[in-house]
Amino acid sequence: MAQNPVALARPRRRQSELRAPASNSRGMWLLLVPSLIPVVVFSVYPLVNGVWLGFTDARAGRNVQFSFNGFDNYVKMLKDELFWSSFQIGLVWAFSVTAIQFLLALGLALLLNSGLKLQWLARPLALVPWAMPSVIVAILWKLIYHPDAGILNGMLHSLGLITDSINWLGSFELALPAVIIVGVWAGMPQTTVTLLAALQGTPAELHEAASLDGAGAWRRFTAVTWPSIAPVAFAITALDFIWNFNSFGLVFVLTDGGPGGRTLLPMLFAYQRAFGNGEFGYASALGNVMVIVILAILGLYLRRQLRSAARA
Repeated sequence: MAQNPVALARPRRRQSELRAPASNSRGMWLLLVPSLIPVVVFSVYPLVNGVWLGFTDARAGRNVQFSFNGFDNYVKMLKDELFWSSFQIGLVWAFSVTAIQFLLALGLALLLNSGLKLQWLARPLALVPWAMPSVIVAILWKLIYHPDAGILNGMLHSLGLITDSINWLGSFELALPAVIIVGVWAGMPQTTVTLLAALQGTPAELHEAASLDGAGAWRRFTAVTWPSIAPVAFAITALDFIWNFNSFGLVFVLTDGGPGGRTLLPMLFAYQRAFGNGEFGYASALGNVMVIVILAILGLYLRRQLRSAARA
């Protein structure tokens, strides 16, 4: 039987070359193992263990036995008025901080992108809160809000706006707004930097063309600037909301959830149940609910992104 001349001309592959893809795959996995181990140990395992503890009656203590109790923790949660109160406060906090810091960050980003004098100095100064740890930020603002020695009351006294000192963090009416202001100040830099990067990626030719067509500043913003930065704006807003909803350290140092639970965020409530009351199982169930809420927000965001991509 005559052999195919094309097959004869084709060079034969060595056996080692045929095995190359499999060996390369094993080599890549070996390189990934050192980076995967910390992820599994410090992220995956605590998450899985936390989900499991949410279905148990685990409590604090040495050699304390615990057992599976099904959905008892979640039934208890539905009847827990403190949980619903903290959940509502968490939503008010997250929505308020996210919305205010986005509007202020957008205005600051537009200002920094406008080519003003001393812009080189203004940009680093805008990043100062971002360079400070949240605990330091909270201590700083706690000193500012101090009723007797705080700078804020001192300024208001000197301007004749108040006669008696205001206990900003100890007032039932003012504690949450005061903490929201701190959250906005601490979170603005990262939103500003993200929006500024999006603004700088907008082609200048589009603004020039709109100006030649007679479009004013507001018209240029709505027709050119906003459509260009909208995807980035929605992404950073979703991330900001998740970060703010999970906020812990800032409010913990400022008020520890007080006064009277007026600033008791969900994560603070879970912390108090775990390390104050020793209810590890119930606190883990609270954490599971927070994870579900966050996944729902991410799902809505991804759904919107997929719809936008489909239209494009």
